[in-house]
Formats: sequence, C-alpha cells, structure tokens
Amino acid sequence: MDFSLPAEHRMIRDSVREFCDEEIAPIAQDIEDEHRFPNEVFDHLAQLDVMGVPIDEEWGGLGGDQLMYALVCEELGRVSGSVGLSYAAHVSLGSKPIELFGDDDQKERWLEPLATGEHLGAWALTEPGSGSDASDMDTTAERDGDEWVLDGTKQFITNASIAGSILVKAVTDPGAGYDGISTFVVAPEDDGWEVTTEWEKMGLNASPTCELQFDDCRIPADRLLGEEGDGWDQTLETLNGGRISIAALSVGLAQGAYEAAKSYATEREQFGRPISKFDAIRDKLVEMDRKIERARLLTHKAATMYDEGADTTRISSLAKLDASEICREVAEDAVQVLGGYGYTTDFAPQRFYRDAKLMEIGEGTSEIQRLVLGRELGL
Repeated sequence: MDFSLPAEHRMIRDSVREFCDEEIAPIAQDIEDEHRFPNEVFDHLAQLDVMGVPIDEEWGGLGGDQLMYALVCEELGRVSGSVGLSYAAHVSLGSKPIELFGDDDQKERWLEPLATGEHLGAWALTEPGSGSDASDMDTTAERDGDEWVLDGTKQFITNASIAGSILVKAVTDPGAGYDGISTFVVAPEDDGWEVTTEWEKMGLNASPTCELQFDDCRIPADRLLGEEGDGWDQTLETLNGGRISIAALSVGLAQGAYEAAKSYATEREQFGRPISKFDAIRDKLVEMDRKIERARLLTHKAATMYDEGADTTRISSLAKLDASEICREVAEDAVQVLGGYGYTTDFAPQRFYRDAKLMEIGEGTSEIQRLVLGRELGL
C-alpha cells in the first residue's frame, strides 16, 4: 500500500498551491466582504488548465483522476472556501454529469466550454420544499413537440447567476416516482427562467447561491441529458463523486484554519513565551492536526476507490461526514486559539469557521450521511 502521491499529482498540487498563496490568499477576505465573485481567479485557473481536471482530454479537460481533482479542491479550500465551493460545484455537479451521461454532441457543445474554463457550470436539484428529500420535487418538464417545457422553482443553487449552463432536475412522469425524474441542460439565453434571489449567507459570500424560477421555459428536445427517467440514478452517481470533492474542500478549510492558528500561536507571547508552549494551546493544535490527517487519508482513500471503479457509496459518505465535521471543529478551535483576535475579520479563522458550517449541509447533511451509512451497513 503506497500512500505517496504520483509525481504528476504532486506537480498539479504544488502549482495550484503556489497560485493560491500568491493570487487568492491576498484577496480572500476582500472578496468575502465585497460579496464579489472573483472572475479573475477562475480565468487564471483556466490558464492553469485545472477547470476540467477529471474530464477527458478529448473534451477539453486535463484527463486527470478523482484524486488529482480532490487535491485541487483541498488547495483552493485552504485559502478560500468560496473559490473552492464554486470550483467544486462547477466540476462535480455542472461538468462531470455531462461527461458521464451526455452524448457526443452534448459533450462538444456543453462540456468543452466547461472543461476549458470558458464557462462555469451549475446543477439545480434542491427545491424550497424538498430539503433532504431531494426526490420530492415539484419542478416539471413536459414534452411539447420538439421542445421540453420546464416549470418550477429551484433553491440554493451554487453558481447559477454566473453559469454558462445549468443541469436542471425535473419530473417528466409524475406517477413513476424515482423513475420519473430527468435531467435537462438550461442555458442563460433560454427564455422563461430567471434568478429570483441571490442569497445573503453567513459565509461563502464570494460564491453565489441562488433561487431559480422556471415559468414556461422552453428548451429544445436535445437538451435532455441521457434517457428520460434516468435523472435520479444520475443524481446518485453524481453525488458519490461530489461528496468526495466536499470532503476534500473540508480538509482544505480545516488546513487553512489550523495553519492560521499555528502561526499565531508560535508568534503570540504571554507570560514571556509563545502561547504554543502552553499545554492547553499545544494540545489543541496537536488535536487539530490529528483530525485533519485522518480526514485527508479517508478522503484520498475514497478518491482512489472512485478511480478504481469501486462502489463508493459508503466511503464517499464516510469521507464527507468525517471531513465536514472535523472542518467545523478545527475552525472553531482556531478561533479559540486566537481569542479575541479570532473573532475579528483581520484574521482568517472567523472566515473558515463561517464557511465550515455549509460543509455539514451541502450535498447531503450529516444526518443524511448517517442514514446512507446505516443503510450500507444493513441497519
């Protein structure tokens, strides 16, 4: 069992890390305060050729694997949760399903601009009344000649206001349950839909989170992704990969919070010595490092199993659950290490702390992950 990263993976990780330290870290708090999506950051990520890391080179991607993609998510999260979240939603949710389920024409038209970074992607599943029961959706799509007509509302959709394409889940057969859900590609220029709300949030404010309203939205018949009725199976497969990206993002957020706390603790002096020399602070930092390493190993295991083609339902949920919860715990401890300074926006831990909470909610809450894991254990 080899725990070392392949040379190509280390090269990509180091390249992204250097970019993050030089270009993202200096503006990370500013873009949060301004609630500004940093287009320039994503333009540079496209220049680094990482906007389609796990997408095949044939369709404009880097041709990497899930582990390489997880490493990029972690590095982005280490400096900016907002950048990491928009990136993960773009790749896992907005791009990868087109590669997995689309035909060649759809890949050429929709996937290539996403993989090269020309466009950003989004994925619209959640609705105002669905919550954790994502299959309980009211958005419908009815066939009308050579068109599909979409009606309904989608909620909490990352990147929707800036996306070049959105994958929308809708009911095409109301009586078929899970088998009556399908996926459609919707573009900004399509008539009949709009972003009705861009939410103010407690964190991650440089990543737009939107409500969408579809009212007689007519799209061509070739916008159906895969086969009619395959939408729910596509969702489950998408989330297996997406949860690994959230686990990696959580590890990155935790790492950033830990590094900020460690740096402060080794410089801040009380009673004539650095506070890192006091048992209470030293033990807290050691515990933070232990949790991060555990979550990182579990996330890398999930990514490796995904790349091997194994069933990752259990391991993806396990990695997402563990990493997201330690992310919040580590960020909270980082604020505590800094004391009063940790509560100010002059220092990064408060930002990591606010960002961390969404990791326990998005792509399935911690409670849902425990439900999934219980089923996988036959409980």
